[in-house]
Amino acid sequence: MMRSMPVLTSDVTSAVVAAGRRHSIGVRSDGTVVAAGSPRAEECQVQTWEHVVTVAVGNVHTAPNTGRSHTVALTTHGALLATGWNGDGQCEVSSWTGVAAVAAGWRRTVAVLEDGTARAAGRPNEGACNVASWTDLRGVAAGDWHSVGLRRDGTVLAVGNNRRGQCDVSEWSGVRAVAAGYLHTIALTDRGTVLGVGDHTAGLHDLARWRNVVSIAAGSHHSVGVTSDGRVYAAGDNSHGQCDVGLWRDVVRVSAGSQHTVALRADGHVLASGSNSSGQCEVTDWLLSEPDGPSR
Repeated sequence: MMRSMPVLTSDVTSAVVAAGRRHSIGVRSDGTVVAAGSPRAEECQVQTWEHVVTVAVGNVHTAPNTGRSHTVALTTHGALLATGWNGDGQCEVSSWTGVAAVAAGWRRTVAVLEDGTARAAGRPNEGACNVASWTDLRGVAAGDWHSVGLRRDGTVLAVGNNRRGQCDVSEWSGVRAVAAGYLHTIALTDRGTVLGVGDHTAGLHDLARWRNVVSIAAGSHHSVGVTSDGRVYAAGDNSHGQCDVGLWRDVVRVSAGSQHTVALRADGHVLASGSNSSGQCEVTDWLLSEPDGPSR
């Protein structure tokens, strides 16, 4: 999940949802965290976390009922918490300080620091951790095998596997948010439109028709956007119903996982659609914020 800078408020805009391989995470407006889904690698062991600003969850495109994942949280102090599978050191981030944004990919964690530089931990094989030279950043996204950085001037960087052109972002400008899936990258522009490169099975052909978008997310093989009036676009693989979001209303934030989609409504409740193989869509009883909820 990409968020450019921590925003500390007491309304619904400070709540967060995140969808992973087969788990979902919610951050309440008071900075505490809830989870639904698989506990196999302890990626859902977040109940004791406090003072959390946002979360990022690892994803994987293959074998959604097997494998492992991790969850990372950014706190109000600019520090990171992590839990879950740590086979490649992707959870070894507790010593990082001054973090402004964080993303989690397959076997990898990437962060933007307050000075605009980047750090990465985890699997280095595809070059997706080669972010040390990046500067002047305000956001970051992590796909399975590639990492994407958003600069303060609205341009975009990418490193890692480029087998489907998912790193061909150097000509983009006027970008205000980025998201990365398995083999695709999407970007939200200042005009409320969405750009995309990479594997077209993720619905990239449909993005050109999207208008008035204010928030985006990339799943393994699908893309999602929220409009200014709270409606939701979705395109790409819908084999598990992860794109069945056309009737959702009053949505303020969305996240896309391996085979499911979760959304935060303006009233603080959460919606979910798609695979529920491990209970990752059992989020309808969550209330992440209340009208006059406490500040963090």
